[in-house]
Amino acid sequence: MEKKDFILASGSPQRIALLRQVAYEPKEICPADICEDCLLHEKPLPYVRRMALEKAKHVAGLKKGKNILACDTIVVVGQRILHKSKDADEQREHMKLLSGRTHRVISSVCVIDKSGRISQRTVSTKISMKCLTKQEIEDYLACGEWIGVCGYKIEGRLAAYVTRMVGSYSGVVGLPLNETVNLLKGVGVK
Repeated sequence: MEKKDFILASGSPQRIALLRQVAYEPKEICPADICEDCLLHEKPLPYVRRMALEKAKHVAGLKKGKNILACDTIVVVGQRILHKSKDADEQREHMKLLSGRTHRVISSVCVIDKSGRISQRTVSTKISMKCLTKQEIEDYLACGEWIGVCGYKIEGRLAAYVTRMVGSYSGVVGLPLNETVNLLKGVGVK
């Protein structure tokens, strides 16, 4: 597959796989190592947009004159952002919070072109989950899919518990493909 003229500011295997799925293999992968802490009283939408922008700017500073693609994805229950769980106990609490509720997964994609022009799109997907039994939660914890991801992996075992989804499946996986490809085409990456 021919590599495209952009740098992916992420080492996420899910994002790399999604880009390959639509024949948009990045020329280079350069994960953005930035602080991802929320600002005081920061709401989910401004947070996810800021994170995508800061990741793109960070890598653009390292790779001047290149097209940069960055993304951030969060799971939100009400106004609470569920970050990557530190351990099984925290993930158990997240699973209890998601059980029987509708929540949102928000992905923001940011492209900085070679001249420094910034383009950004944000996608919100609603997901309804069945009421999980204690055993279902424990089985999910034991499988380990949740390690290193925000909330859960929709493309894994948790898919069996989703009762409804409205929005972008690829956005829930970690990169809304329609918006991403359109942003890249908009800066001449075809």
